[in-house]
Amino acid sequence: MSTGKIAVAGATGRLGVHVVDVLAERGHRVVPVSRATGVDIITGEGLDEALDGVEVIIDVASWHGSEQEAATEFFRTSARNLHDAGRRAGAARITAASIIGVDKATAGFLAAKKVHEELLLAGPLPVRILRAAQFHEFVGQLLDWQQGGVAHLPSLPTQLVACRTVAEELVDLALAPEAPETPIPEIAGPRKENMAEAARLLGTRRGIQVVGIEGGGIPDAEIAAAGGFLPGPHAKLAGPTFSEWLDSREGAK
Repeated sequence: MSTGKIAVAGATGRLGVHVVDVLAERGHRVVPVSRATGVDIITGEGLDEALDGVEVIIDVASWHGSEQEAATEFFRTSARNLHDAGRRAGAARITAASIIGVDKATAGFLAAKKVHEELLLAGPLPVRILRAAQFHEFVGQLLDWQQGGVAHLPSLPTQLVACRTVAEELVDLALAPEAPETPIPEIAGPRKENMAEAARLLGTRRGIQVVGIEGGGIPDAEIAAAGGFLPGPHAKLAGPTFSEWLDSREGAK
């Protein structure tokens, strides 16, 4: 396997920091691409310089809000700029992280990610996509968005996965000599869980009462309730369960 330069767009984000760590541990030269390193994939500032000599681009950059139109515009611009700059740099391909179920999404952030996939696949460079289940870390984010000591969260099926597990699979996909047999592979945690119940485990540790509610006003709640965002039969299931992940984080403190 090559130990050439690998660019990580969104290198300082929730998933990006793990991708950078995995690449570094495996002996690759990592080019972190983020505004924190002086590179902006939206304005293009510093992008050509950052991608000079890069063999593969791993795209884990994301929009931080849930509003569909703004997220779609972010992904539209980032996909175009990464393709254009990557082509000029002579990169072999782009590998991007996406979310399980985006092909079914009709609204919200997931619908924006669906457009992101389509735009990436339509670009000039070869593209590989890994769809992941919601991250373990997402549960804490849901609690952070709530106000007060009681959180009302959707009681929906999910198959939460650790960011580190996704990062390892994404790096494997990005650097594999051949494209995967499955057009868009999936990675998820080892078992089906419930978002509200997972949040209740974390809420207990934070002193927050979690109340599970139907749908919770999220986009495509009916699709989610029917299991539309669960992994398919060919998905790789790996990493710790949510409770195991929580325990490991507590033990690390």
